[in-house]
Amino acid sequence: MLRFLTAGESHGPSLSVIVEGLPSGLAITEEQIGDELSRRRLGYGRGPRMRFERDEIRLIGGIRHGRTLGSPVAIEILNSEWPKWEQEMSAAPGAPKDKLTKPRPGHADLAGMQKYAFDDARDVLERASARETAARVAAGALAKALLVHVGISVVSHVVRIGQVAAPFNVRPLPEDLGVVDESEVRCFDAATATQMVAEIKAAAKEGDSLGGIVEVIAYGVPVGLGSHVHWDRKLDGLLAGALMSIQAVKAVEIGDGMVQASQRGSVAHDAIAVDESFNQGGGYIRRSDHAGGLEGGMTSGAPVIAKVAMKPLATLNRPVLETVDVATGESAVSFKERTDVTAVPALGVVAETMMALVLANEALRKFGGDSLEEFVRNHDSYVAHLGSTASHARTE
Repeated sequence: MLRFLTAGESHGPSLSVIVEGLPSGLAITEEQIGDELSRRRLGYGRGPRMRFERDEIRLIGGIRHGRTLGSPVAIEILNSEWPKWEQEMSAAPGAPKDKLTKPRPGHADLAGMQKYAFDDARDVLERASARETAARVAAGALAKALLVHVGISVVSHVVRIGQVAAPFNVRPLPEDLGVVDESEVRCFDAATATQMVAEIKAAAKEGDSLGGIVEVIAYGVPVGLGSHVHWDRKLDGLLAGALMSIQAVKAVEIGDGMVQASQRGSVAHDAIAVDESFNQGGGYIRRSDHAGGLEGGMTSGAPVIAKVAMKPLATLNRPVLETVDVATGESAVSFKERTDVTAVPALGVVAETMMALVLANEALRKFGGDSLEEFVRNHDSYVAHLGSTASHARTE
């Protein structure tokens, strides 16, 4: 199984991630990981930190001469701002210069302070920060590199920022990802992108923040990943949990799940037809993809589609959110850290990461293999068997 663990704080010396379970022989470079981390920094409405920070990467285990060894891969992402925070975030015994005692509504601050018996919100926010997703994206770069070898590509695009929404069911293909990334807001529809920028400008002028929705799509996924047998092996549940784990995400929808709740069954489901050329589906296709490529907790061979909703950021440039100073018990307004107006464009890249990690894990569970060559061979054999089985069933 593919597992990963991140460590580090937002303003600490570095973030690190260990990825376990990759087969040997997978080509990986610092440049590949750096390219994915650069994509995470995209988007109109990001704060100045995204412009002057850089991600310096070190591969410190599990890779030799550009290829994985089958052992755990360890990656470190250094923090270029560390000299400014070395005293405040030091691991050595001591005390902070100033404690943050006015927790932000909508953030992990207060609940974390109560849970862990802290009197300083920084002890919570440093780890709860979305900066942690940089380590996830590094891990996701490895998962994407693996999935490419079995024909799976994961892309995302922004479909809503604030009140501005893109046309329904207009989706990029894998070859369109460059077009999406060139958009200031990573929106595939140019006219909607212009309206989204205006929405962000209006919120920024008022010192406010915006949430939104991204859609993440996996193409080339074969039928049969996941399982209907056990509740914790259902792929839609695994995907929903992974995507919900992203900071500030409050809802996940698989396919047209919300719309289907108000439809009749005669229009909500995806009709099945024969197409002998469709290898991923074993010779069968779905006429539509309302189910988001998942039926009974398993992939159907259709694209896997999920929508991910992010709430507005809890840190505002205008101090208006009411809170309590936990040191005095008096009413106050929440403190302000350096912040973005919106992080929805970056959310898409992180959502790609989490979907890729889940799919890579399920692909490894299904096909196995200690080396990349064995993994690919097992996948190809399975897909070929699907096609021959479907053909035989039709001729009986």
